[in-house]
Amino acid sequence: MLTIGSLVLGVSDMSRAVAFWTAALGYVPRGGLVEEDWTVLVPAAGASGVQLALGVSESPVQEHPRVHLDLYAGDAADQAAEVERLVALGAARVEWDLYPEDPDFVVLADTEGNRFCVIDTSRS
Repeated sequence: MLTIGSLVLGVSDMSRAVAFWTAALGYVPRGGLVEEDWTVLVPAAGASGVQLALGVSESPVQEHPRVHLDLYAGDAADQAAEVERLVALGAARVEWDLYPEDPDFVVLADTEGNRFCVIDTSRS
């Protein structure tokens, strides 16, 4: 049986991406190693979990990506606080033209332009 081991994001500036995602998720580089073209981030607490791999890419960022990260917040207040924290770390709010009437998610872009969502899980 297969399992998902890593999600991979393309980045243009490895140092900037590592700084953002380690602060955003509380992850650390696996083995303490940050390479110029490939870095795998893992939970700092050593717990098992999905790894986030960052690979240097020259592909342009997709405005409406087919794959993206969903980050879960406990409720609306937690979601709002996390969005503000992530923006302070360098994320950008995305003017998302596909929001439904009453969305339970906020679309952001990381420092590399990769889209991701912060979800209010209390509404699902």
